[in-house]
Amino acid sequence: MLDNRLLARFESVDTTSICDADKSIRVLDSGIRGRSANRRILGPAFTIRCRGDFFGVLRAVEAAAPGDVLVVDGGGIEIAYAGELFARGALARGLGGIIVDGGYRDIAYVRGCELPVYSRFVTPMAGTTSDLGELQISITCGGVPVAPGELIMADDEGVIVVDPKRVESLLDSAAATKEAEAKLIARLAAGATLSEGLNVAAHTEALLGGKASALRFV
Repeated sequence: MLDNRLLARFESVDTTSICDADKSIRVLDSGIRGRSANRRILGPAFTIRCRGDFFGVLRAVEAAAPGDVLVVDGGGIEIAYAGELFARGALARGLGGIIVDGGYRDIAYVRGCELPVYSRFVTPMAGTTSDLGELQISITCGGVPVAPGELIMADDEGVIVVDPKRVESLLDSAAATKEAEAKLIARLAAGATLSEGLNVAAHTEALLGGKASALRFV
C-alpha cells in the first residue's frame, strides 16, 4: 500500500497536470469510463487477464493487497467480469479500485459506491466461472501495456499508468503546473487575457522563425 504522503500529494493535482508534465504517459482510451461515485485512484496495479470468464477476477479480489488496483484485461468483450458483490468484496479488503477492459454490472449499486470502478461496458450478462484466468502478468488494458506494480492514477479525466520510480518527480511537476495555472486563473478573473499569462507572441515568433520553442506560463 502507498504511504499517505503520496496519496495526499495526488489529491492536490490531477491526471491532466501529470500528463502535462510528460506527454509519454500511458493513457487508457476514453472508452473505459468511471462508473462509481468515487473515481479517484492511486495505487499499484494487480493485473488479471481473462476472456469471457470472471473467475480470475474473483481470485484477484481475494489475493490482492490493501490499496491494490485490479486491472482486468478482458479483451474488450461485452461481458460483465464483476458487479456489486465484487465491489463489496474489494471494499471489505481495502482495495484501491477495479478497472475492467470489458463489462461491469449492477450499476444501480456501483454508481453510489465509494470503491472506484471503471469499465468499457455496462451489461447485465456475466461471464462463466470455469477458467482460472492469469494473475500478475503483463497485460494490455485500454490499449496500453500495464505491468504488475505499476501505478494506476485516475480521476474524472481518465486513467493513466505511471512507472512508480517516476511518481515523485511527476507529482512535483504536476504541482508546479497547478500552481502556475492557479495564478493565471486569478489573473483571468481580474480581467487579464491569455496572452498576458502565456508567451503567445514569443512562441508564435519562434515557430514562424523555425526555432525550437515551448508554450509556457509567464
